[in-house]
Amino acid sequence: MTTTLITGANKGLGFETARRLVAAGHTIYLGSRDAERGRRAAEQLGARMVLLDVTDDASVAAAAKAVEADGGLDVLINNAGVEVRGPDGGVAGAADVTADIMRQVFETNVFGMVRVSHAFLPLLQRSAAPVVVNVSSGLASLARASTPDAPGYAYPGVAYPASKAAVNMITVQYAKAFPNIRINAVEPGYTATDLNAHAGTQTAEEGAEIIVRMAQVTPDGPTGGYFDAAGPLPW
Repeated sequence: MTTTLITGANKGLGFETARRLVAAGHTIYLGSRDAERGRRAAEQLGARMVLLDVTDDASVAAAAKAVEADGGLDVLINNAGVEVRGPDGGVAGAADVTADIMRQVFETNVFGMVRVSHAFLPLLQRSAAPVVVNVSSGLASLARASTPDAPGYAYPGVAYPASKAAVNMITVQYAKAFPNIRINAVEPGYTATDLNAHAGTQTAEEGAEIIVRMAQVTPDGPTGGYFDAAGPLPW
């Protein structure tokens, strides 16, 4: 039985990923920073709720102890993420982004991911087939961001793409450091979730496809890569 932890899993892409992996036979730890929402989501899916705020050292440490006490971990899906809007409620472009906005976004999307990964690495290394999936974004691609007419080129935001570009670099460096673990970054696509006020053009079912696929890679599968549902993406 494969045991999987998904951060930020009480709604959106995390919830749909949990649903699909439960159906595939995984034992799911549904990470949620809100105990009641997490409990309801876990009951609905047949998953195990674990209280987990990726921005809090004590919360992450307690979650790692709880998962270890229950037997360990095979797959970690770093899904929790945020976007912080500018003062007018829109995307904060280069003229409006502040250090505070950057700090808030990086606290969850980057530091939170590192905090969780660091805490759960000892458990993953005990697994026979460990996997890490880092939920990134197509907006993290420097090749796309610098190529006119490429997907994401016109997006003006700074903090969110920069945070996900950091996620990509962390993915590559971790994959080199831990060759026994399959560690990849994925781009779900522009999915309708709370992150974008449900403005996304595809469903959570569609967005979860690549996350679910990469969560099930075998020990001879890819590592250190950046993928969407159609295949590898340019860095």
